[in-house]
Amino acid sequence: MNILILGYGKMGKIIGEIAESRGHSIAAKINIDNRSALDTVDTDSIDVAIEFSQPEAAVENIKWAINKGIPVVSGTTGWLDQKPSIDQLTVDKNTAFFYASNYSIGVNIFFKVNQYLAKLMGDQQDYQVSMEEVHHTEKKDAPSGTAITLAEGILQNISSLKGWKLSEEMTEGEQVIPITAKRIDPAPGTHIIRYQSPIDDIEITHTAHSRQGFALGAVLVAEWIKDKKGVLSMDDFLSF
Repeated sequence: MNILILGYGKMGKIIGEIAESRGHSIAAKINIDNRSALDTVDTDSIDVAIEFSQPEAAVENIKWAINKGIPVVSGTTGWLDQKPSIDQLTVDKNTAFFYASNYSIGVNIFFKVNQYLAKLMGDQQDYQVSMEEVHHTEKKDAPSGTAITLAEGILQNISSLKGWKLSEEMTEGEQVIPITAKRIDPAPGTHIIRYQSPIDDIEITHTAHSRQGFALGAVLVAEWIKDKKGVLSMDDFLSF
């Protein structure tokens, strides 16, 4: 495949290395400093775009590719308030758009474990749920997209909870999930779900040891999405 990388930071570089090691070619590596290079890219030769940029650039990057009929695999978080318009554009242009807050296979299994645990805890009134996430200091959005996905999985299964908030923004008595977001180098990503009661605590944790799992997952999805259409997710890819 011929892959366009939109966002050539640490993740983009690892994605490029993994893609080339799997026999793919890189059409261009676009970042904030050379975005004008998109004007000269041969879009007809591009099979898929992998977009891992920044929240402020993601929407324009994704729109550019979709308008060119290029399938997009995106992992940028912090812009999802505009996702409905991207989804509609994907349908209008008859191409494919794949978004995941996290491309690690392990994390996506963790999402399912989290949902199942929340279902079990739904009627357990003595337990208070909370979340902690730890990332490197270069991560700009907080909480992480992965933490938001985890929170959504809990909210789908515990009706007494009305949403989530960063811990420092909460007021006493709110029926929401408190999320503590820490930024500590060189942590690539840790997510902890806790259910605490006066008698005992239940805790599940996912800890990433490097960005390799995220990058490999994105490349595997890019290989899978090449000839597909529509708005797709990890549930489609993993057939959950």
